[in-house]
Amino acid sequence: MLSRSAFVIGTLSAFVLGGCASTAMGPAASADLQARSGSAVAGKVSFSEANGRLRVEAMVSGLTPGEHGFHVHEAGDCSAPDASSAKGHFNPMGKAHGHHASAERHGGDMPNLIANAQGEARYSAELTGLSLTGATGVIGRSVVIHADPDDYKSQPAGNSGKRVACGVIAAR
Repeated sequence: MLSRSAFVIGTLSAFVLGGCASTAMGPAASADLQARSGSAVAGKVSFSEANGRLRVEAMVSGLTPGEHGFHVHEAGDCSAPDASSAKGHFNPMGKAHGHHASAERHGGDMPNLIANAQGEARYSAELTGLSLTGATGVIGRSVVIHADPDDYKSQPAGNSGKRVACGVIAAR
């Protein structure tokens, strides 16, 4: 027969592990990045929802060292050689471009991606104002990496330079 403490530990373990399993199995989306504008950028961006926020994680290579503008764009189309087919930043609330932590910003404005000396970047951010689906949903849109950093103030797109990678965001 199990002791009371063994039963409590077993029950708590099942609860914690069950919670982890449901998070891992929840809705998610991803985008495989395609090089654009003559770059050699490649990588993958993943999206998931947790606690009312959109979690964005990326692993990217082929960048120049330093900061790069990183945004969700309106159209899920990366067919143009310069990724212009992705259109402008996703902006469901009709606001001006701004800092990702500000209330006055495009929904698609995210923190800059930072590449190390080898041109690799690992990225993780939790964003408000975006979701996987619905009016603020990213599925069916694109994610774009720019050659230069977003200055978070220039209109309409933060003076981020050419688009060096683009990926269509799809449910997985």
